Amino acid sequence: MTWPRRALLPAALVTLLAGCAAPAERAPEAKPAPGFPYTVSNCGVKTTYQAPPKRAVTMNQHVTEIMLALGLEKSLVGTAYLDDAVLPAYRAAYDSVPVLAKEYPSKEALLAANPDFVYGGYSSAFAAKDGRGRDDLKRSGIDTRLNTEYCPSGAPSVDDLYREVGEIGRTFGVPDRADKWVREARTTVAATEKRLKGTAPVSVFVYDSGDKTAFTAGGKGIGNDLITRAGGRNVFADLDKAFGDATWEQVVARKPEVVVIYDYGSTTVEQKKKRLLDDPALKDVPAIKNRRFAVMPLSDTVLGVRVPAAVDKLAAQLHPAR
Repeated sequence: MTWPRRALLPAALVTLLAGCAAPAERAPEAKPAPGFPYTVSNCGVKTTYQAPPKRAVTMNQHVTEIMLALGLEKSLVGTAYLDDAVLPAYRAAYDSVPVLAKEYPSKEALLAANPDFVYGGYSSAFAAKDGRGRDDLKRSGIDTRLNTEYCPSGAPSVDDLYREVGEIGRTFGVPDRADKWVREARTTVAATEKRLKGTAPVSVFVYDSGDKTAFTAGGKGIGNDLITRAGGRNVFADLDKAFGDATWEQVVARKPEVVVIYDYGSTTVEQKKKRLLDDPALKDVPAIKNRRFAVMPLSDTVLGVRVPAAVDKLAAQLHPAR
């Protein structure tokens, strides 16, 4: 049997078909965003960012406000856990972001937001028992950051706040905004320190909460540095924690001149004052005897953008003559 002769294809068509059959050439790689890749170590976790995160979730008010202060609300797909009202300057931006939970979201609710970055304010934000550990989230492809006040070692200061804001600015590709904020914050803190120059510090006991024991600010939180810069001396600076329990006998023995009440939650400032004033064991404590109380919202006393103004606010209460 004779097969029909195969028709010859024109040379141009052969060339075209050969080109179609060849593997496609690899597209040129996109140029990295300015300032990237960026590598940062945070509380022992080293992360390299190839570009700014696009779907961030913040858990705890002070880290939410850091993001909003840098104008990053469009990078947020969710927030969680307020201690009190968001600063008025950030209210409109805050209202544009979904609230995932009143307190911490479940792991399922967090993953449902499809974040590529989660920013926690307290170590409890990354509770492994709730499936939100940093390692757990990394396995899900999510980068994380913990506010440096809760890194394992060191006593944080206002300088750590400046670094925190700077690193968030770099991570999200807005270092110029972070630099501007830090310059203004340094000016605010310096102005307060100048007014207090030569003033003797007053001894301070922070009353956060507690009945059988006093839950107070220790030496490992930004609150300790805030008190110092405001012209005070924290009588529990030797407590090796950001917050911890002290006995009432210790409060009596250390004779604080001023009680700083942290205002948050369901127990009011007046209820806290009453608890202190009604305790006969405290009647000879100078601050109680003289009814010298200062009040600070809790969100002013953690490592966030409120701290520079909070130094001035507390200084005005500790040293009203200045």
